[in-house]
Amino acid sequence: MKLLLVEDNAELAHWIVNLLRNQNFTIDCVPDGERADGVLAAQRYDAVLLDIRLPRMDGKEVLARLRRRGDKVPVLMLTAYGSTDDKLDCFSAGADDYVVKPFDARELVTRIETLIRRQAGGMPDVLVCGDLQYLAGTRAFLLGTTPLLLRRREHTILEALMTRQGKTVSKAALMESMSGLGGELSADAIDLYIHRLRKHLGTSSAQIMTLRGLGYILRSKDAF
Repeated sequence: MKLLLVEDNAELAHWIVNLLRNQNFTIDCVPDGERADGVLAAQRYDAVLLDIRLPRMDGKEVLARLRRRGDKVPVLMLTAYGSTDDKLDCFSAGADDYVVKPFDARELVTRIETLIRRQAGGMPDVLVCGDLQYLAGTRAFLLGTTPLLLRRREHTILEALMTRQGKTVSKAALMESMSGLGGELSADAIDLYIHRLRKHLGTSSAQIMTLRGLGYILRSKDAF
C-alpha cells in the first residue's frame, strides 16, 4: 500500500514515516501544500495523510483541488484542533476521516487501514489463496497457521498480487506501488523480489505465475 504524507513539522513527519514503513507501507512525504498538489496530480496513492495547516497552500485547498480533479483517494486529515467546527471543516472539504494531534500510533495505523479497506469496496477480513491467507485487519500473511515473515518490499508485492488475486498485475504496476519520490525501481528488481517470494511460497499451494509480456498472477495450484 502506497501513502502520501503532507506534513511540515519535520520531527512529526519523520516519526510517522518510520512508523508506517515499519507497518510495511510505502510512503512519500512532502512538507507543503503546493508540492503536495503537484505530486497528487501526477501520482496515484492508496491513501493521503494531509495536515490542515500547511505553508504555501493549506490542506483544505489541496483537498479541494484533489476532489475537483475527480480523485477519490481516501484522505485522512491531521489536525491540531478537536473542536466540532474543525471536524466539520475536514468533512466539508472532502476528507474521509481525521485524527487530532497528538495521536496514538495504533490509532493512526488502524484509521489508515480502515480507509483503504472501505475504498476497496468492503474487502473481506480474510483473503485466501490455497493455504496462503491475508488478514486485512493487520495486513499480515499466514501460510496455514504460521506467520509469513517478509521484507517490506516483498510484502508490498505479495499484497498487490493477493488483493488482485486471479488477475494479472503488470510489472509497471508493481514498480509504481513500491517506488517513491526518491527514485524508481528497475524492472530487474521486481524479478528479484518475485524470485524471493516464490522461495517463501515454495511449499505453499499458492503460486505466482509469470505471464510473459503481461505481468504476474497469484493463483492456487488447486485452480489449475
